[in-house]
Amino acid sequence: MTRMHMLAKRIPVSRRFALFLVTGGFAAAVNWGSRIVYNLWVPYSAAIILAFFTGMITAFALAKLFVFTESTHSTAKSAFFFTMVNVVAIAQTWLVSVGLAYYVFPRLGIVSHVRELAHLFGVAIPVFTSYIGHKKWSFKGST
Repeated sequence: MTRMHMLAKRIPVSRRFALFLVTGGFAAAVNWGSRIVYNLWVPYSAAIILAFFTGMITAFALAKLFVFTESTHSTAKSAFFFTMVNVVAIAQTWLVSVGLAYYVFPRLGIVSHVRELAHLFGVAIPVFTSYIGHKKWSFKGST
């Protein structure tokens, strides 16, 4: 067992969740920022989807390297389950982002930075469901 694997086994769940939040926060920033760039060329709804995949690739690499280092799955199997967990997350992100931007915020009279705020909420919503899904399925064997 490598030194990294031994260290990871000693990290309490709360520490692992903190690492997940940090790496996931960085991936969320990539997601959010890339949506703004994609939106220069494609409509808002499509930009959300493209940005999600950009953030998802970032999140997978960081989670595999820093959070769930002792997974018993192969990288390919982890990537498959990671993608399946993110199918739920992308639905949450899209529904919240589009729902807030086109329906909720206009009714509340919010007119400034509507898409940015809506997408920020949309990206934040799946944090907890994703953590549970990745721990149980994507990187099975992580304690």
